[in-house]
Amino acid sequence: MAEPRKADLLITGGTLLCMDEGRRVLAGHSIAILKGRIVDIFADGNVPYAPLESLDASGCIVMPGLINAHTHLPMTYFRGLADDLPLETWLNEYIWPLEGKLLNSQFIRDSALHGAAEMIQNGITQIHDMYFDMPAIAEACLEAGLRAIIGGAVIETQAAIHASDRPWLEYLLETRQRYSGNALVDFDLAPHSIYVCRRETLEKCAQAASEHGFLLHMHLSETRGEVAECLHQHGRKPVFYLRELGMLDLPAVYAHGIWVDDDEIELLASAPASIAICTECNLKLASGILPLADYLKNGVSVCFATDGVASNNNLDLLAELDLTAKLHKAVNNDPTFLPAEQALRMATIGAAKALGIAARRGSLSIGKDADICVLDTASLAGQPLYNPYSQVVYALGSRAVRDVVIAGELVYRDGRHTRIEEQKLLRDAQRYRELIARELRA
Repeated sequence: MAEPRKADLLITGGTLLCMDEGRRVLAGHSIAILKGRIVDIFADGNVPYAPLESLDASGCIVMPGLINAHTHLPMTYFRGLADDLPLETWLNEYIWPLEGKLLNSQFIRDSALHGAAEMIQNGITQIHDMYFDMPAIAEACLEAGLRAIIGGAVIETQAAIHASDRPWLEYLLETRQRYSGNALVDFDLAPHSIYVCRRETLEKCAQAASEHGFLLHMHLSETRGEVAECLHQHGRKPVFYLRELGMLDLPAVYAHGIWVDDDEIELLASAPASIAICTECNLKLASGILPLADYLKNGVSVCFATDGVASNNNLDLLAELDLTAKLHKAVNNDPTFLPAEQALRMATIGAAKALGIAARRGSLSIGKDADICVLDTASLAGQPLYNPYSQVVYALGSRAVRDVVIAGELVYRDGRHTRIEEQKLLRDAQRYRELIARELRA
């Protein structure tokens, strides 16, 4: 009899939503993981592995970890402090002034750690972040075990007094080199938006992204006012302005993309660009509803994001899928629009393609990174189960997340974090709440 093969972790008994090219749904299958990678997927029964650790996923749905394509992780401590306001008021009168007073590396790391823990317990294994002090965010993600592509925001308005005076490209290159040996974190270039970056800065960002291979990450056409200002200042609609700057030639993720015309959508369809949908945030701020049907009809890459909790107010990506699918069925008067499987693909393999990581993540496939989410269906909300895609998007939601594996490690098991102490996070959040409340009263 052959010797059993080695595995660090064996996940058995689950129904696998592979999200691969074959769209495989495999009931009663196991996943073998070694050195952070999936090395085998096979039917349960004769187990050819001797794992160091096992996870029984019987009665569970096992799928790739969710990918959150636009986040502001260190804004977690601003949750709920400036709600029910227009975007411009929210930013200029609350968020930016508070950031100017409060931000330091410790605040950013502590708030990011809280957010990273929340991401993981919602089944998210990879984020695409934009904020300040990239090393502080990286350290928080490494502590929690969360994967992250981190962009240091390039921002130049007077209102944004928290912006760094340090040359942004030098800082970005140094930070990428500093963490070059760590598989959990990577970095990209994040000019905040057209309205807070000068033309020459955006041109330099395009040049730097081209020369150094950085993905671009940017807010785009989030409000009508933003579009009107671009037309007034530059004589171009935002997407045409980006083309003029050379940015549309480069891989990029643009958050929001609400107020775009048909000709702008055609331009985006011909570019290596993706739109990160932030439905809950956009509805709460009354920013608008993006033309999702037109994006999809024209072949624009679209993925899902929560944005930051200061404007959302949660990091529940499955809730975004649920709301977006239902909202756009109504908007398009078509109950067949954006079925659950398509929505879930957009949050896994679709998002991986948008971030340029689909060769390594986004599906359950041999050779890919073992970034996996396990959802428990043994609940009143989980039964009866006919269509697992429908169950994940419309019924289970993030409350069903039982286990999360990132880079082959169980960072969340049986509903509990394995790397971080949740009670400490709660104590820190209370301490910072008191600090922020004092600043609001000042």
